[in-house]
Amino acid sequence: MKRNVVLLLALGGVARYYVQSIHWIGERVEVSTPINSFKRVKEGIYLYENGIDPYTGDVVHELPAILVLLVRIFSYMGSFVPLLYILLDLLTASLLYKMAQKFVKIKLAEQKAEILTYAASTDELQLQQADLDIVPRCVFLAYLFNPLSLLSCAGLTSTVFSNFLLALTLYFLLHKRLLPCVLCLALETMRNLYPVVLIAPIVLVFTERSKTTASTAIGIVSLFVAVSFAITSVNYYLMQSWSFLDATLGFIFFYRDLQPNIGLFWYFFTEMFEHFRTMFLITFQMNATVLYLVPLTLKLRKEPLLLATVLIALMSIFRSYPSVGDVSFYLALLPLWRRCWKFMAHNFVVFCFFVVTLSMMPALWHLWIYSGSANANFYFGTTLAFSTGQIFLVTDLLFAHVKREFCLRNGLKIYVEGKEAKIILE
Repeated sequence: MKRNVVLLLALGGVARYYVQSIHWIGERVEVSTPINSFKRVKEGIYLYENGIDPYTGDVVHELPAILVLLVRIFSYMGSFVPLLYILLDLLTASLLYKMAQKFVKIKLAEQKAEILTYAASTDELQLQQADLDIVPRCVFLAYLFNPLSLLSCAGLTSTVFSNFLLALTLYFLLHKRLLPCVLCLALETMRNLYPVVLIAPIVLVFTERSKTTASTAIGIVSLFVAVSFAITSVNYYLMQSWSFLDATLGFIFFYRDLQPNIGLFWYFFTEMFEHFRTMFLITFQMNATVLYLVPLTLKLRKEPLLLATVLIALMSIFRSYPSVGDVSFYLALLPLWRRCWKFMAHNFVVFCFFVVTLSMMPALWHLWIYSGSANANFYFGTTLAFSTGQIFLVTDLLFAHVKREFCLRNGLKIYVEGKEAKIILE
């Protein structure tokens, strides 16, 4: 890794160490949720060390394997535990950097093979050799110095572990290492449920040149299921109880904690009549997982990493307990599609959505909870606007990708009866 990248890593580490001194960050509902809360992890560690099943109540929701590992880490590191979160976040940034380098190399090779099918005067839409340095650096900086990832690390949330596992999954995916890729995805799926949808881009990548696509796909899914069962068995061995399943996957799916967050679940399920709960629960969970999976997989079957990016973004928006740390991860992947930015029409609108809503959330929370001069509608309005801005961003990226592919093969101009009719970009 180049010297300046190492220097940036050091600066990112210092920034995280400094922000961690602001202790109230871990109390913010935008940063900490029932799933990723550091306080709940510490409670689980205390219960485990005292011989009490940490999953008998409704407080601890971390996977037993991670919890036991943290018990060992806490016993050895003590007050240095925050440095572990910083280290993992820096490793995540490094993995994204390496992953972006590999991605650009793959796309350049594909572009070289398809160059004859491109229209004339489309050089500005094509990847250039300079992108081998620019794109990975942008991805690296977009994660390392994103205020949202800084807040997530400062709050000592387990989203740091999630981002690390997702980065490992994408890294192994692009390097076509099936077993470690499936292992990382299965572990993250057992922790947070929603990453199960990433099995689709994995199947697309590993069946790309297979002569027996169906059997290979079934084999990959079977391997994923087998690894998931193996992880479940390890967790059962550690706890000698199945209670962790309801406390982790069950807690996420059935949405039992109505604590406000930056998502959409909490307000609807607070206001909803109980006899409608099951129907809306299934509808919301389908929206967060399988609803978009098939159409997006069919449309983006030739772009598995774009499919993975969009799926990660959608599950960050629609999951039951989202946090700003989830948002920071998929935002770091956007520079991979740098050549699509020319066609993105809502950049300014999305930027305003992000800045205004993220600025208003703490203020409206204070007015609602502490001053009593506002109510839940005020805070939910900002979270709804924040989710809307993210949806604009995802749809804009998808449309930009389609427009770029069209223009690469048909040119930037349309001709009718030999005369220029309209420039698409305008």
